[in-house]
Amino acid sequence: MGIRGGMDKMRALVQRVRYAQVRVDGRTVGEIGRGLLVFVGFAADDTPEVLQWMAHKLMHLRVFPDEAGRMNCSVQQVGGGVLLVSQFTLYGDVRRGFRPSFTQAAPPERAQQLYEEFVRLCRQYPVPVATGIFGAMMEVELLNEGPVTLWIEREAVA
Repeated sequence: MGIRGGMDKMRALVQRVRYAQVRVDGRTVGEIGRGLLVFVGFAADDTPEVLQWMAHKLMHLRVFPDEAGRMNCSVQQVGGGVLLVSQFTLYGDVRRGFRPSFTQAAPPERAQQLYEEFVRLCRQYPVPVATGIFGAMMEVELLNEGPVTLWIEREAVA
């Protein structure tokens, strides 16, 4: 159980892209060609095991077409890149009212620690990994290929 009584989960919104880039103050801070754009959000009680699971899942996710056109290849197999963007708004809860509540998201200091560790884990794979800037106001530009968009989450396991 999470610290607020519910099950907290690391969340990732994954898009297969032809290209993606992140700009801060008009300056490009991270970009990839073909690959995966991954928006990630963290819960306060996310564990190292959850981060490892998500990194492994992303690097082996078979969402790129093989010779027959079937989604059967990973980002590693197609020589693609990964762009990781921290996005606490993945925890926006709009069940009540019209203003999102973010009480399920990890507090900023904890989320930054989790994000930095997640980036480190992803960089252990033979795939170029680019990032946005944690906590910055970012502009994200992408060309979704397919379109292919997946929602992945993993509960913290005690």
